[in-house]
Amino acid sequence: MATSCCGRPRPAWASATCTSTSPASPRAASARSRRSSGGPGRCPSPKRTGPPRSASTAPLAAPGRTSSPSSPPAPTSSTCTPPARISSSTAEWGDAVYPVSDRFLAQLAESHRVATQVQLFLTDGRVLDLDHTGGSVTVDRRQAIRRTCTVTIADPTLIPRTPADQLATYGARLRISRGVEYGDGSEELVPLGVFRLDSVDGDVSDGPVTLQGKGLEAIVVDDRFTAPYTATGTVVGAVTALIQRSIPDATVLSQITDQPIGKRTFDVEADPWAGCQEIAAAAGAEVYTNADGAFVISTLPDLLTATPVWAVEATDGGVYISANRAMSSEGVYNGVLARGENTSENAPPVSALAVDSDTSSPTYWGGPFGRRPLFYSSSTLTTVNACAQAANLKLAAARAPNASGDISSLPNPALEPGDVLRVMHEDGTRELHQVASFSVPLDEGGSFPISTISAKEDA
Repeated sequence: MATSCCGRPRPAWASATCTSTSPASPRAASARSRRSSGGPGRCPSPKRTGPPRSASTAPLAAPGRTSSPSSPPAPTSSTCTPPARISSSTAEWGDAVYPVSDRFLAQLAESHRVATQVQLFLTDGRVLDLDHTGGSVTVDRRQAIRRTCTVTIADPTLIPRTPADQLATYGARLRISRGVEYGDGSEELVPLGVFRLDSVDGDVSDGPVTLQGKGLEAIVVDDRFTAPYTATGTVVGAVTALIQRSIPDATVLSQITDQPIGKRTFDVEADPWAGCQEIAAAAGAEVYTNADGAFVISTLPDLLTATPVWAVEATDGGVYISANRAMSSEGVYNGVLARGENTSENAPPVSALAVDSDTSSPTYWGGPFGRRPLFYSSSTLTTVNACAQAANLKLAAARAPNASGDISSLPNPALEPGDVLRVMHEDGTRELHQVASFSVPLDEGGSFPISTISAKEDA
């Protein structure tokens, strides 16, 4: 294991670097005389006409199949090492900004070169660097598959024609990173995700070629049950079993206090990933893949108590570009009744009601907003405590549409959904926002929109 800039353990492959860059955003550069993420001395993104180069690092094991690429292989290659299966009460990564140095965060608002890297993991264990001209990674905690990607490459000869070609969509994976190239020639990259390569298309004569991928949750989603499946035991154990049923070498990180669950039998054709979310709800948690490609079981940070991880401010030297604010009562609930009844285990019915009990809240239960309950039930809930955990989890999501915001800033690839941002608008108004989604460009000219699931005034 290598050590991150914050001193935390970090996978050795997370330190891979490359030097792909492209022109800066004129919109960002003109905002109140602040400097954009590109400055004097920018170099263009490299464009290659040959096959991908071989890389020397690997994030995760490739599937057990092999293939022989039709295009000439690179001179050297690396073999993927399966990650350890981890299930622990504390883990390095979760709903917090990815560990980076103070220098990295300061550089985001200064003139700098953007470094990006796209690695292709073949099913035979080789890892190749893909030269690319653009693309983006979208991260959205409201979607079942949290991370998706689009990558643009210039070389049309890489469009696959047979299942054995390097970019064939039969198990290959992509690992994408973005970061900063410092003036001294060093770089600091952070991962944006590990993706299953799902589609490749482009003009066979002139290009460009577009690659699209989905987070590793997609593998679990697609592996629907062909026979009834029964989950028992505890939240962490049952979720881990479901994930590793589809991805045997998957890393599962738990950041929760484990809880027992009632027996839950899923029918033929049921979605195992939806089953993971249902089971995790018994501990008030959700499941997702993080930027390292590991599966994480965790709770959502509380906006009222979480420490802001980044400031988006409309000041000289700030990263703020623009913002929209919204308020709606559509689809908003201020109470959730969670119920559990497990007849197969002769467990008595249990329930718990979670409501917005903050008298200063506009959605206060029984206040002018009224009472708008949402209902949730699962046989995994066998105790009042489990019902309360699930009800509070669902309530946080049910109240989220009440106040939201869309922010545009200079890109920060280290953000994670659930992170709390301190935002200062041009009129001096200060707010705390919790990140719901964002899209990270793979070039310097791309925008960085951030959507938030909730917002409140910052004292």
